[in-house]
Amino acid sequence: MDRQALLDRARGRGVNPIVYWLCRAFVQPAAHIYFRLSRIGREHIPASGPFIIASNHRSFLDPFVIALMARRPIYFMTKKEAFINRPVAWILSALGAYPIDRGASDQDAMATTKAILERGEGVLIFPEGTRTRPGALGRPKRGVGRLALETGAPVVPVAIIGTEAVRNGWRFRPHKVRIRAGAPLTFPKVEKPSAALAGAVTDRIWPCVELQWEWLGGTPRVRRAAVIGAGAWGTALAIAFARAGLEVDLGTRTAEQAATLNNDRVNHRYLPGERLHDAIDVHHAPDLALGHHDLVCLAVPARELPAVMAAHGSRIPARAGILVLSKGLVAPLGTLPTAYVAERTHAHAVACLGGPGDAADALAHGASLVAASIDQAFLAQVGDVLAAARVDVQRTADVTGVELAGAARHAALLAASAAAPAGPNAAGAAAGKVLAELDAYARRHGGRAGTFAGLAGAGDVVATVMANGAVDQRAHNGSGTRLASAMWPGSAPALDEALDALPMLAAALRDDGADAPAVTGLADVVAGRVEAEKWAAAVMRPTRTRSRPAA
Repeated sequence: MDRQALLDRARGRGVNPIVYWLCRAFVQPAAHIYFRLSRIGREHIPASGPFIIASNHRSFLDPFVIALMARRPIYFMTKKEAFINRPVAWILSALGAYPIDRGASDQDAMATTKAILERGEGVLIFPEGTRTRPGALGRPKRGVGRLALETGAPVVPVAIIGTEAVRNGWRFRPHKVRIRAGAPLTFPKVEKPSAALAGAVTDRIWPCVELQWEWLGGTPRVRRAAVIGAGAWGTALAIAFARAGLEVDLGTRTAEQAATLNNDRVNHRYLPGERLHDAIDVHHAPDLALGHHDLVCLAVPARELPAVMAAHGSRIPARAGILVLSKGLVAPLGTLPTAYVAERTHAHAVACLGGPGDAADALAHGASLVAASIDQAFLAQVGDVLAAARVDVQRTADVTGVELAGAARHAALLAASAAAPAGPNAAGAAAGKVLAELDAYARRHGGRAGTFAGLAGAGDVVATVMANGAVDQRAHNGSGTRLASAMWPGSAPALDEALDALPMLAAALRDDGADAPAVTGLADVVAGRVEAEKWAAAVMRPTRTRSRPAA
């Protein structure tokens, strides 16, 4: 149908009462039976006069279900693409929908909305602009604030939860749906409100929507974060979280370190030149009140995770999520860091962060990282927070792949360092074969193809080499003899993590029955059982293949 005709119908005739009430007579009992619909706060919807419902948006069903909160028709904007089919367009228009061009500032749609309100009707607005799922609510656009000021209509904050789980392809499955409305908000009528004023009103409306959402049990927005570990990345993440508008507590290993950071406001040892944001409070880690935080970040080496979880695991509340930055494996069983943490806390979700990450460069120029978790809602939370801090984040459920890629990065750099005396080709072959063997192991245990070749694997290796160059850190085996004449291309803590993780990686490959001569041979080199030169030569030795007769 013609778009202008649809807008004119919404401004003039409005809904088709016969079609509307017939549809409602079917939808309302169906929603109560099939979706076990719960409507809370219906008394806040005005019985007469204009009003605006400001709601979150999770599913295309939202307008039809939210309409059941009111005892009279309400109007709502729908993307113009939904009106391409003529019969569908007629039905939507009869039910109170009218088209909006979401890719532009659609003044015609806004004029239609104002006309409906001036007529004394109710309008449903989704300030997020589009469906947002999963996780916490999205960021609102200031259009709802401008509309409230220009019309003077009261705004009813509403939240809906459950509709995002109803649809599975073309199937509609039974699932509990709940809606809650809060008390109306009123604002003075302003002829031409400024963008700043419209934004301020939106900022007043949206927390009321979030209040209804969290009352219903929705994932809350991250407001407070605690970072345990004041190394380079712990400090960098604290600064990034503060830039994203969070209240941040940074926990240090010693009380002296906390006092120094509070006094200097610069981490001279690990992140010189970066001043701590005013929103960051520094504490000795045992003094952190973790019960008040929405996000807890563990920015400590894998070897320190047992002590950290013993000290703080029971103090992390169930409402919080945990972000783990540890790379490597946790002794003595070679457990992946997120699995180790998840077994020792009541937190509702655990995620890990990987990828090419030089802390100072990330703050100065940004970074592309990968976050992994099986909890998609928490993953969305982490992504939103880091995106607000101007960090590009890829999201994945491949926790195994991302964490093993982080451990493999250490092993690959160690392999290159050990094989470097035999030449650059040997160093490259050693690193490549170590990565390939660990990639195969990860895939056998649920890892996804492509993880090792992406940010968490190859990207991290390249970033480490480019950021650190030839750092004067030489690896030593247990006997104290030098492991490699080449210099370790990373930091001293990374070298420790590599030497810790390698024996556990080799043991895991042996227990798995994997053919992994590069990794197990490197572990023997580190343990002093094999000379590095002999191992490098074996890595470069041609593989024997059975000859085939000519055709």
